[in-house]
Amino acid sequence: MATTSDIKNGLVIKLNGELYSIVEFQHVKPGKGGAFVRSKIKHIETGKVFQHTFNAGQKIDIQRVERRSYQFLYKEDTHYHFMNNETFEQTFIDESLINAPQFLKEGQNIDILVHDETETPLVAELPAYVELKVTYTEPGEKGNTATNTMKEATLETGAEVRVPLFINEGDLLKIDTRTGAYAERVKK
Repeated sequence: MATTSDIKNGLVIKLNGELYSIVEFQHVKPGKGGAFVRSKIKHIETGKVFQHTFNAGQKIDIQRVERRSYQFLYKEDTHYHFMNNETFEQTFIDESLINAPQFLKEGQNIDILVHDETETPLVAELPAYVELKVTYTEPGEKGNTATNTMKEATLETGAEVRVPLFINEGDLLKIDTRTGAYAERVKK
């Protein structure tokens, strides 16, 4: 069993029966009283970040988690089918484990965090930005691009995002998967 002296950024630990990732930590030794470790921990499944304080020398339960590359194959109801890029084994993951399923297109590679002991997928993470083509949007009015006005656009995955007026059908857009917002138009 490890102690708080083994804490480092990115480490996955089990705390109160839940898995957390260490985002940030700081060893504190006040002039009076015992030393402690002040940390920010991120819940693996929900993504919420919490403040947590460990007493110095406290035992922690380190968990082995692997990040594996998978290719998205197809969707069936609420299950998404993926293929491991190394072993070519197919697996399916529930929609609730994917951070932005509306931006997932066939053939796209994503990372899936897998708990080593139980071989269960914990969370599927799309890249921070994905490039998607606009399949439908209303045409913008000429000369009406000086304002910061936005319009709806439908992407090739079926997701809808707000885009500037100068975006047309067929344009390739860079979308931020963390916020679901338009980032920029990709030059061809």
